[in-house]
Amino acid sequence: MRAYLDTSFLIPTLIAEPSTEAVFDWLGANRELLVSDFAAAEVASALSRLVRMGRLASADAFARLADFDAWRAALSSPVEIRPADAQLAYIFARRFELALRAPDALHLAISRRLDATVITLDRRLAAAARDLDIAVETPTGS
Repeated sequence: MRAYLDTSFLIPTLIAEPSTEAVFDWLGANRELLVSDFAAAEVASALSRLVRMGRLASADAFARLADFDAWRAALSSPVEIRPADAQLAYIFARRFELALRAPDALHLAISRRLDATVITLDRRLAAAARDLDIAVETPTGS
């Protein structure tokens, strides 16, 4: 299976959350892991937010990003964003019944192009993927 990892799935690998154990259990299986440049930017943004909120020290955030970069380089395939991804995300976001934010629409567009299963912990994103006939898995069973 080609597995496109969205940001909600990646963050628990860096920050202890209730879903962290389920995420690491899911990662234990042999799959082709895909992480987009966009998801990596969102990971950095999420850690930056924790620093701004005073929940994470800057040095700790840098160390976690270094770990993430090393993990990404060693165990996943990088995915670039293409203009067609942004165009399809625009189409998805215009489907108001899906209630998609632009970042989620972009994750879905990228996974559609790659014919990959979206791996997410975000219930709204998972529901939108199903509505768009995009394969989706929620490792925590949600």
